[in-house]
Amino acid sequence: MQITSEIWQVGGEGFTSSQDAAIYLLCVEGWAAIVDAGCGGQVDRLAANIRACGVKSDQVDYLLLTHCHYDHVGGAEAVRTRFDCAIVAHEADATALESGDSRLTAATWYAATMSPLTVDVKLAGARSTIYLGTRSIEAIHTPGHTPGSVVYLMESEGQRVLFGQDVHGPLSEDFGSDSRAYKKSLEHMLDLEADILCEGHFGVYRGKDEVRRFIGSFL
Repeated sequence: MQITSEIWQVGGEGFTSSQDAAIYLLCVEGWAAIVDAGCGGQVDRLAANIRACGVKSDQVDYLLLTHCHYDHVGGAEAVRTRFDCAIVAHEADATALESGDSRLTAATWYAATMSPLTVDVKLAGARSTIYLGTRSIEAIHTPGHTPGSVVYLMESEGQRVLFGQDVHGPLSEDFGSDSRAYKKSLEHMLDLEADILCEGHFGVYRGKDEVRRFIGSFL
């Protein structure tokens, strides 16, 4: 599903597997990145969807993980192997990923086991910048759902596009969730004034008012 001329949804329910969170593809000036990797059971189908967007495997430089949960990261190793790309995640979730913690990564919710996953690029602090060609993507730390949850913000066709995968939560002690941090993160997302929100389970929202309505509903 094309979102802008540079952004597509290529994974998730209806695209790969119903267990997968949404997977998005960005391609700017011949440089590409994938946002999240699903559970990993449909990597061949994911690769076919990416090819259908006109993006070749060797164009993919990054797998940008929004947080450590299995429906977003279970397929990360298979994606890295297929596309020879660097895995990016916040350092606050990297420990759960690299230790293969099946509770913190919610793998147990999927009757699965999380294998240890090496993170190539560990984001630190409140904000980092990643470049696709000359285009910048801002990685913004939004803890609450998990300690290392991040959203990614980029401009495409003059619109601010926000990849906020689990805006909706949920919060659980099993995830190391923090309700106060979650509320502050939602308020921060509202302040970003995004024109398009690409969410992980509830679809794509267009227009500042619709984006604000969706994010604000969880406050």
